[in-house]
Amino acid sequence: MIDLQWICLAFLGSLVLTPIIKKISEIAKAYAKENKRTVHHGKISRIGGIAIYLTFIIVSSLFLEVDRAINGVILGGSIMFFAGLVDDLIDLKPRMKLLLECIAAGVAIYFGVSVDVIRLPFGISIDIGVFSVLFTLIWIVGITNAVNLIDGLDGLAGGLCVIVLMIIGSMGIIERRFDIMNLAFVLGASILGFLVYNAHPASIFMGDCGSLFLGFMVSTISIMGFKSSTIMTLALPVLILMVPIIDTLSAILRRTLKGQRFMEADKSHLHHLLMRQFGHRNTVIIMCGLTALFGLSAFVYMLNRNIGFIVMLVMLFAVELFIEKSGMISNHYHPLLSLERGVRAKFKKQKTK
Repeated sequence: MIDLQWICLAFLGSLVLTPIIKKISEIAKAYAKENKRTVHHGKISRIGGIAIYLTFIIVSSLFLEVDRAINGVILGGSIMFFAGLVDDLIDLKPRMKLLLECIAAGVAIYFGVSVDVIRLPFGISIDIGVFSVLFTLIWIVGITNAVNLIDGLDGLAGGLCVIVLMIIGSMGIIERRFDIMNLAFVLGASILGFLVYNAHPASIFMGDCGSLFLGFMVSTISIMGFKSSTIMTLALPVLILMVPIIDTLSAILRRTLKGQRFMEADKSHLHHLLMRQFGHRNTVIIMCGLTALFGLSAFVYMLNRNIGFIVMLVMLFAVELFIEKSGMISNHYHPLLSLERGVRAKFKKQKTK
């Protein structure tokens, strides 16, 4: 079991390191750029992820009992961190960043982090065999980019990752995966110390070095935590990470329909739409709350699969309605609303006969 002193050490370490990194970024002039997509104003450090990474590495080296897979995760995460740091300082081309993401994912896969069997509801199991490497690569790169894309508001990416890690760590206790529990809780505590300065109004941002590192870590820890589980091996991680996944898939569809490149930024992400109505701080609270609810439904599934499955469907239905009504993908994308209008029109037609 984990010793609380190590969680406190991770929190305090990040709490102390973050203002130091802030001073260093002022000397290096590593400030976040302002453009039509950003919501901040003024000179704000964009390399705060250094504090999260250093704290996690130091505490992990002192405390964590590592195996081959965990070594692979930390090594791949380090590659991702340094790639993000270079991007923060000199701006990497999207293709180079994607290549480095694939290399980091390849390292984790080489050290044994992979999805071999997918267990779904109703006892369905799919052995993906030779496609395991490709499937795992897509998962890691996809979630890494999803967390990177959602890092658009103060405290949002960090807050979501803390919730996800706490959920995975708690499930690790239930599944008796104490290695996953320790990894998740130490990383979560490292983020919490940073969030003291990153909460709205933020005085420092985590930057790509932070968001890419956290995205990689969350993606790999999530599949490690459920690899040997007898319950859903992929559906639960998908559920826990549903908010960034929905945001990313919507962005892909939206930009495809508009003829834009996937890497071309816009202001139609989920957090942008919510912010227009609820404001900055409330949007972060709403999205973190949604993530917590999806995580709660995963716990419900573990306790009662039938009830949990129904809860999942209800939440996904509600999210789909929001996407359609908000025009998040397109003003012409509304399959459920069109179906509802069709059923209503047919009902009225029969009633008038």
